[in-house]
Amino acid sequence: MATRSQTAAVLLAAALTLAACASGGGTSQSPAASGGGKTLVIDTSFDLKTADPGRTYEPTGLIVGKAVYETLLTFDGADVTKPMPALAESYELSEDGKTLTLKLKQGATFADGAPLTADDVVFSLTRVRDMKGTPSFLLDGVEVAKTDDTTITLTSKAANPALPYILPNPALGIINSKLAQQHGATTDPQDKAEQWLNSASAGSGPYMIESFNVSSQVTLKANPKYYGTKPAYDKVVLRNVEAATQKLNVARGDSQVALNLSGDQVAGMPATLQVKKTASANVIFLLANQDSAISKTTPNAKFVEAVRKGVDYAGLLELAGEGSTQAPGVIPSQLLGALPPEQAAQRDVEGAKAALAASGLSNPTVKLEYPSELTVNGLSFQPLAERIQANLKEVGITVDLQPAPVTTALDNYRNGKEEMGLWYWGPDYPDPSDYLAFLPGKLVGLRAGWKAGAAKEIEAAGDKAATAIGDDARKSAYADVQTKLNASGPFIPLIQPSQNIVTAGSVTGLEYHPVWTVDVADLGVK
Repeated sequence: MATRSQTAAVLLAAALTLAACASGGGTSQSPAASGGGKTLVIDTSFDLKTADPGRTYEPTGLIVGKAVYETLLTFDGADVTKPMPALAESYELSEDGKTLTLKLKQGATFADGAPLTADDVVFSLTRVRDMKGTPSFLLDGVEVAKTDDTTITLTSKAANPALPYILPNPALGIINSKLAQQHGATTDPQDKAEQWLNSASAGSGPYMIESFNVSSQVTLKANPKYYGTKPAYDKVVLRNVEAATQKLNVARGDSQVALNLSGDQVAGMPATLQVKKTASANVIFLLANQDSAISKTTPNAKFVEAVRKGVDYAGLLELAGEGSTQAPGVIPSQLLGALPPEQAAQRDVEGAKAALAASGLSNPTVKLEYPSELTVNGLSFQPLAERIQANLKEVGITVDLQPAPVTTALDNYRNGKEEMGLWYWGPDYPDPSDYLAFLPGKLVGLRAGWKAGAAKEIEAAGDKAATAIGDDARKSAYADVQTKLNASGPFIPLIQPSQNIVTAGSVTGLEYHPVWTVDVADLGVK
């Protein structure tokens, strides 16, 4: 399956980090503002391009999309291990994993009161796939058909057990097809509806777009014709605010939610505020290039073993702060198929020295590349790289740190030119199949110079996992892939940094979600 390049993800994260964000200080409202209704002000560092669900894939856009549009399936709170009914009241995957049949629930309506139909579903999903926007890969090779007025079938050429986990993505939100087509929506790259969708409300969700500015502020208002449970807040204001100002605003009550604070920034918050610390779904990892044309050192399996045993994982967690966790494998802890914590690597300096001796390498020196200005969940790569350098020096490995601007570092990473690299991977969708990218010949595998055919046992395990059907079989298969990767692969999973969210004491129901960060419609008020 084709996946969104991590290059795009890192570039977006870098843009988020580097952008000079407006503080939004003049626009704050208390929860009781806005004409007697309740207003929720959320400060976040914007990573936003569009409100068109068929084109959005940036974190802030997914927050907006989740509020304005509904999907066929969803997840309950923070749990991404089991897709739940949404616009579809039920779903069934065929035994061969190729056909997903969904029964639509009745009574759903769009913001203008028009009924949501099977035709709207077919148009919306076909538009995402064939418009060739950023999220089109989610439905690559999937045919969408209406069986009858209440039944939709999604058919894939190969087994696609990940599909129920993909459908909750807000990019696959259902739009009012008749209305959208009046404003230029099509099911091909000639689509012209984006500008209209940036200001219109063509969804069936609990909120509508009141105003939309990609650089400063998005305002959502409650959908008065929403057929489901009414949201607690009449208005939600998302503001583009740098992290330091987010901390000030939430502390003094100018906002009720701050989404982008580091572990250091949330320390010492007033007792009146709620601080939610949870491991993010981002996995920071090391790669050791397997291409002998790039390095004579890193393809050595015993060298990789020495690095794996030489890293002080507890020390990296100390740097990352409370809420972070060690990554036992490449699949993060929230997802089906994640390895249990007891399978995480442990530091063993003597074992690392023995592995290095067995490698035949004498006092090797390697270059470690990483993006100098990129942060992940408020965590910079520089202190992590410095700690790894010190760890491996104790083993007998000299690490030459090679920080570079993100564009330079990305070119080398993307083209498989790094001897060693320090990077991260966030899920394109919350399913373990997204992590087959780490196998030989796949996207991330090639970035580590790991070509197809390089590890046939691991590749066979990956093929088995890709076609496994049923939660138990898939969980076992993906655990097996990661166990084999840890034993002989070129990747060393390190940590999942903490996602820190601060809210006012009045806000209830907040759960961090690895796809849409936060579901604003789930938020309540005391």
